[in-house]
Amino acid sequence: MFSVKPMKPMKPTFKSYLPPVQTDGKKTFEPPIKKLEPKLLPGEIVVNEVNFVRKCISSDSSRDDLWGKLICTNFKVSFIIQDAPPKQKSHLSHLLLGEHDIPLTCLEQVVTVNDTKGKKKVLGSNQKLKFNPTELILYCKDLRIMRFCFDEAGPESAKKVCLAIAHYSHPADLHLLFGFEYQGRRYHESKEDRVNGSTPRGGLQTPIFDRPSDWDREVKRTSASGWRVCSVNESYAISQSLPEYVVVPVSLADQDLKQYSIFFTDNRIPLWCWSHPNGSALVRMASISDPLQQRKIEQRIFNAITKSHPQRSDVFKSDLDKCLPNIQDIQSAFVKVRHICVIDPFEESEERWLTSIENSRWLEHVRAFLKHSAEIVYTLDGKNSSVILQEEEDRDLNCVVSSLVQLMLDPQYRSLTGFQSLVQKEWVMAGHRFLDRCNHLKKNDKVESPLFMLFLDCVWQMINQYPAAFEFTETYLTVLSDSMWIPLFSTFLFNSSKQRTKHLMDFAKIKAIPQGEDQVVFFPPVWDWSKQFSTKDQTLFNNPMYVGKGAACVQNGGVKTFTRTKKTYSSSVRASPASLRNGLRVGEDTLTRRASLLSELKPDFSTVKEESPAERFFRDWFSQPTDQQGLLIPLLIPSHVALWKLYFLRWVPEACIPKGGSITAYHKLSQLVDEIEILQSQLRQYKGPSPGSTPLPSPHGPPLTQRRMYFKASPQNDPPAPPDFLNSSFPFTPVGNLCRRSIHGTPISKFLNGARIWLSTETLSNDTV
Repeated sequence: MFSVKPMKPMKPTFKSYLPPVQTDGKKTFEPPIKKLEPKLLPGEIVVNEVNFVRKCISSDSSRDDLWGKLICTNFKVSFIIQDAPPKQKSHLSHLLLGEHDIPLTCLEQVVTVNDTKGKKKVLGSNQKLKFNPTELILYCKDLRIMRFCFDEAGPESAKKVCLAIAHYSHPADLHLLFGFEYQGRRYHESKEDRVNGSTPRGGLQTPIFDRPSDWDREVKRTSASGWRVCSVNESYAISQSLPEYVVVPVSLADQDLKQYSIFFTDNRIPLWCWSHPNGSALVRMASISDPLQQRKIEQRIFNAITKSHPQRSDVFKSDLDKCLPNIQDIQSAFVKVRHICVIDPFEESEERWLTSIENSRWLEHVRAFLKHSAEIVYTLDGKNSSVILQEEEDRDLNCVVSSLVQLMLDPQYRSLTGFQSLVQKEWVMAGHRFLDRCNHLKKNDKVESPLFMLFLDCVWQMINQYPAAFEFTETYLTVLSDSMWIPLFSTFLFNSSKQRTKHLMDFAKIKAIPQGEDQVVFFPPVWDWSKQFSTKDQTLFNNPMYVGKGAACVQNGGVKTFTRTKKTYSSSVRASPASLRNGLRVGEDTLTRRASLLSELKPDFSTVKEESPAERFFRDWFSQPTDQQGLLIPLLIPSHVALWKLYFLRWVPEACIPKGGSITAYHKLSQLVDEIEILQSQLRQYKGPSPGSTPLPSPHGPPLTQRRMYFKASPQNDPPAPPDFLNSSFPFTPVGNLCRRSIHGTPISKFLNGARIWLSTETLSNDTV
């Protein structure tokens, strides 16, 4: 018998990233028993997947990186973590998407990298990849950047999943978007629930404006007695991009509208937006394509609008194409500010970083739209005159300005449901090209432009300046912007009402949905938030400072109740400090142009010329206390128009302030409001058999499910300190969503390393190298 001497164990030649498994007291490396499976929606299928993928968290080290499986489905890119940390209940949790999921429509660019060969390629649909990728970088439209490494993954599997992501993120046709498959399955699966306890339109509170009754209610609400709901465009008989039902002056007959329509771009006859209690109306219209007929047609339209005004006031026209940035300028500015915020590292000097933001011109464009909207407000409210907003196609700039004007004038639109009805009316039904401007099919980058994002930024500026005037929060605005990239709802998928109707009729036939079924039921809009968020998470949309209709406030020791009356819109309320140019009447400037910062800061001190009526209007407005349920005019000086940090910086770890940011104030205010509402509930529940008896308070407030605030009141002995999970990105979390380059050295050292972007504009202009 031979004696075999045990061999010395060899040093392993590779490092395993699999967790050690205990077997008979010894550690061995075996594949984990846990099977990584994605959470799939009805109709969702896995297209391709790759195991042993590393999601990069830091560019400096792999210590915090996550390991798991990368999956591509027909709806999303999903990363399933091998050892998932405990789910944080303190952050917004989406019911349809996981923390590491990205809808395919949200992908801006799919970039593959091979470090060893020094190759990089931006992948499109049906493209070939000649190298095995070692990295995949996903640039998202919601400003996230995700980086995955394939160190331990099979090279062929990595290549296949990259190609699958690129292919499925470039659908060839609108019907290939996952929303059509999902809603078809959902409709049939929930059919029994609808039959047993259905409510009209699924209980949706927001009007869709696809029926005459929705428009009629709006006409009556605004007391627009000189206007009527018209069905001249029923079945889109006149214009392919207008809604079937429009509001027009009473003095214009249907036959007149048909006759005039041929002279407007895309036959878009003038569209009523809103009426002021003083009788003035806000109207939008496309350009008149025949210059020979322009004066004649305009005069007839103007006369009809004048007749609809009780005082027969003049009509002013504002040509937005001439006085506001075009869609290409807006897209260029957005690309620049996005690059500065989420791709470039921060400057050591905050001053230079803020200068870069200003130089992007994004905030300049925000100011321009707010300023022009304030000018329109002056004409409607201060001059008691109707206004026509004119744009070549009436589908982009008009949407922004008409919405902002109504937001400033009408407190109804500053409630949550009212704001959603405003978006539905002035964007969705008015024919804003969401499909093209969002570039969902990624067919034409030249027509892409973030008009709706610009509008939301303008709204945020108003919320930031008048926080008690809005029922909703910046979290709501951010979630609404994210919903543009989730193709499960009809709101942001189409270019017009007709396109929506046609595609959904074809969809209903394919999915065997009964003829005549309400499109809102089988392909709902985004406005039912219960489909995306829990009841608790939806309370993050509620503003604790909101002073709404009928809300009480204490003033001089007495309780006053805010009610809306015609005085709400009076010009004796408040207005803008900036010098404003009125471009409403063609060829006429009611307000003087003042470019200096001093004139914007202190217009009252000008002794050069007599104060104009418009300047006096705005000065009078600012000299009085703000009525939160009245007219609102934004402050326009640069120090008051700020970067929307929650939207632009929420995924940036360097910008995340622990226990800091506006959320800390929101936290304390929410607790205070919750405590007040509990006390009010207890007071209502006092019981006593007779006036002389001592009432006993109910020990409990309203049930948790009925409490409006996300943060609940603290127990009496518990100090209301901010929780540890609060940070300036709340309720979003930057962890795991973005990998930025590390920041080392001064701008000079960066320049020596090839990063010329760090040099100032002046230095670059003097550089002759």
